[in-house]
Amino acid sequence: MGLPRRATAIVAVASCVALLGAAATAAPDRRDGDWPGWQKDPAGSRHNAAEWRITPHNVKDLKLKWAFAYEKSDAPVRSQPAVVDGVAYFGGPDGRFHARDAKTGAQRWTTDLRGIAPGARPVIPWDGPAVTGGRVYFGDMRGYVYSLDQHTGRVVWAKQVDAHPAATVTSSPVVHDGKVFVGTSSGENADFAGGARDYPCCTFRGHVDALDADTGDLVWRHYTVPEPQAVGTWPSGATRYEPSGAGVWSSPTIDVRTGTLYVGTGQNYTGSAGDFDTLLALDTRSGAVKWRNQVTKADTWRGLCNAPDAEGYCPGLKDGSALDYDIGATPNLFTVNGRHLVGVGQKLGVYHVFDATTGEVVWRRQLGVPLPSGGISGIQWGSSYDGQRLYIATYFADPGKLFAVDPGTGRVLWETPHPADGCTTGGAANHPDVCTLAHGPAVSTSPGVVYEGSNDGKLRAYSARTGQVLWTFDTVRDFTGVNGLPGRGGTISGGGGGAVVSNGMVYVQAGYWPAYPNPNGSVLLAFGL
Repeated sequence: MGLPRRATAIVAVASCVALLGAAATAAPDRRDGDWPGWQKDPAGSRHNAAEWRITPHNVKDLKLKWAFAYEKSDAPVRSQPAVVDGVAYFGGPDGRFHARDAKTGAQRWTTDLRGIAPGARPVIPWDGPAVTGGRVYFGDMRGYVYSLDQHTGRVVWAKQVDAHPAATVTSSPVVHDGKVFVGTSSGENADFAGGARDYPCCTFRGHVDALDADTGDLVWRHYTVPEPQAVGTWPSGATRYEPSGAGVWSSPTIDVRTGTLYVGTGQNYTGSAGDFDTLLALDTRSGAVKWRNQVTKADTWRGLCNAPDAEGYCPGLKDGSALDYDIGATPNLFTVNGRHLVGVGQKLGVYHVFDATTGEVVWRRQLGVPLPSGGISGIQWGSSYDGQRLYIATYFADPGKLFAVDPGTGRVLWETPHPADGCTTGGAANHPDVCTLAHGPAVSTSPGVVYEGSNDGKLRAYSARTGQVLWTFDTVRDFTGVNGLPGRGGTISGGGGGAVVSNGMVYVQAGYWPAYPNPNGSVLLAFGL
């Protein structure tokens, strides 16, 4: 996984049969209106049950309250905000991390991360922060994880969790029992050296880490593949290493009752071994594997698989296993008729549901239409559960769709295709070469309302009951930031981002891939009634 790639052909895959029927239990616990981390809560609901100001009846009245504009950068914006105690925390593509008043956008503090830990690649906060216990935790594109003081922005610690030159942290951390849990992946197979035939591919192996929340020291680590070994050469003569890859792109969730961490993994870069395309259930105290369920039999993909004359560099082309069908989405934990379940989306377009205790398959549902060697039509970053339904979006699926699904059976309750006018209205209408009807971000919900953004640059609110579009805001336009900089929106942030709903406000990053022409920087937008 990495920045999504277009593929060239569509393969039809029949729907899998739902196996179990039941009614879901009550909604996730009501606490407060904060949204303290990417997952919203340890169970990964991405649902704010305490939101009472915004309703299906008045969501149409949402207006832009403030915008924050970033400095011009070639990097996409993707750090989903966390909102705690009236402050929004988020990172930018310019190497700075910000704390802003959640209602007005006024500055609380800004921390410049550049120079803290020197390295060849730029310092870009690459995931969404987790805010708890007076600290702010997040990772960057160079393989570092940071802890900042929540009130001052002072760097408490910065730890490099992987020294590989292509390592990156897109996995937004979750904090539990004094530990920070986070995954590590890399662009070694694609963005870093995917097109270099003389590159000795590949030596990175994914892992899930538990770090001490106070010090950043490593408590335990689970590697997803054995250590890569030299096994010969590529046609260019470069050394060939196997197995490699199985990066952890997605953010973990935790069942706090049982002390179990759930997280998905990506495909192999070389070889075919380890926990690739797997949902892992790990003990939060030791990292021991409680169970694993591998959803793809073989999946070895690197950037050269899409290049001409790539056969010698992509053995999977012969047997059809060059798929790139990661589990790049974050799991959802929920209970149906007393049975604890865990569900997760895959880039194949399937949503899988397992018994959370045993890993037994309960049901699967094909929602997206898979595209070979790229997997960009599937379920990308995350879904939402509001206590009654699962809300799942698909990416490039001609068009992408938004679904409401019964959590006990997988039955589709409603499906709403991406609005057909997405690329002919608003700012996207001026860029038909860029615009696509595709849902990249994770889905978010509040009572009665579902929020999802698109490659057409629009953020939409849908009825949770019917799937009807209730509100649309076009971000492909110019804004003046509260920080005095000009900015322009664009593709709503995927790469781990999505809408954040907190205390009567909705926040979203705009300026992801595919990129619309922009003479200025990307923007964070904040909406309210």
